Amino acid sequence: MTQDIRDFVNDSHDIVGLGEPTHREPAFGQVRNEVFVQLVDRGFRSIALETDRVAALTVNDFVQHGVGSLDSVLNDGFTHGFGAIEANRWLVAWMREYNEVRPPRERLSFHGMDAPLEFTADSPRGHLEYVRDYLGLDLDLAGLVGDDERWSRTEAVMDPAESPGDSPEAERLRAIADDMFTSLHARAPGLIAATSRAEWHRAKTYLMSGLGLLRYHRQAANRIENSQRWSRLSGTRDALMAQNLLDIRDIETRRGPTVVFAHNIHLQLSPSHMNMAGMDLSWFGTGAIVGSLLGGRYAFVVGSLGCGEGIGLHDAEPDTYEGVLQQRFRTWGLTAPDAVDTAVARTDATPEQGYFPLDRAILDGADAVLHVSGGTATTASTPGAGGSDE
Repeated sequence: MTQDIRDFVNDSHDIVGLGEPTHREPAFGQVRNEVFVQLVDRGFRSIALETDRVAALTVNDFVQHGVGSLDSVLNDGFTHGFGAIEANRWLVAWMREYNEVRPPRERLSFHGMDAPLEFTADSPRGHLEYVRDYLGLDLDLAGLVGDDERWSRTEAVMDPAESPGDSPEAERLRAIADDMFTSLHARAPGLIAATSRAEWHRAKTYLMSGLGLLRYHRQAANRIENSQRWSRLSGTRDALMAQNLLDIRDIETRRGPTVVFAHNIHLQLSPSHMNMAGMDLSWFGTGAIVGSLLGGRYAFVVGSLGCGEGIGLHDAEPDTYEGVLQQRFRTWGLTAPDAVDTAVARTDATPEQGYFPLDRAILDGADAVLHVSGGTATTASTPGAGGSDE
């Protein structure tokens, strides 16, 4: 039992996935910050969060170059409400401070690995128009897209009959985006010489996000049984996140490894399952996809919570996986997955808590377990101030 992530990470790991079992317990963001500081000391130079990749470019501009203000990038650079999380404010401020006194090659970079979608999905217009302008093309994309609200309203994802994803206009937009992808690569030498490698990658990020939105909208238009439809939507989202993560590694590969922070359900190596509105959903998550492609270069640290007063999660029963871990840690700590060998899955979590209990399959696919015993009441708010393990 330890609080040093370096006991579980070796030089073969390009990506370390730090999972949290719920987005609603702030303690995991605080512990993530401590762990990231440790890994920076080991040569890690980037972090990717479960937030929109294009929006996160604004955050990276701030942490790398001081563009904008802390408040503005927290407001504009995070999606899914994550900009309001205090641990994210600390992370962005610390990364900026770290970078101010270091040359470009040694600076930390911030990435998002998600897309602006889930129960809604943005219009692809802005993303595709950015790439059109970068390539200097004369294309009327707005005429094909139409009203942006047609795409972004809730009904466009929730009801396949209301989705524009299989319309002739959407088919035409996908063909145009595919042509722009080819052009972006075919013209790469000239484009990079005229702008920069960073600007070329920025354009590619916009293009992949626009393509991702079109693909997600196409899945939303499928008129199939609802649980199958939502399983496919969940799988599509994770496939897009996996592609983003692989693209991030392509950018970062010569600078150092990457930390990824997201929900366990995205980062675990075992298949993901979720019960939603009476539907049983199943798909392969980002970690399962990336892990199958990268093998031992991907390490997964599964997050576990003993109790959380803020979300109404009571103490885990002693015979559950979380209960066994709860007896070993006073605040938070890391241990090997096989250290919890005989236990059962807890059954007291509710959908409102957003907590996904540990099970044997998740543990068998993990390289380590990060257990938080009691939520925000017993967890440090800044790196270096955590309690000791027992």
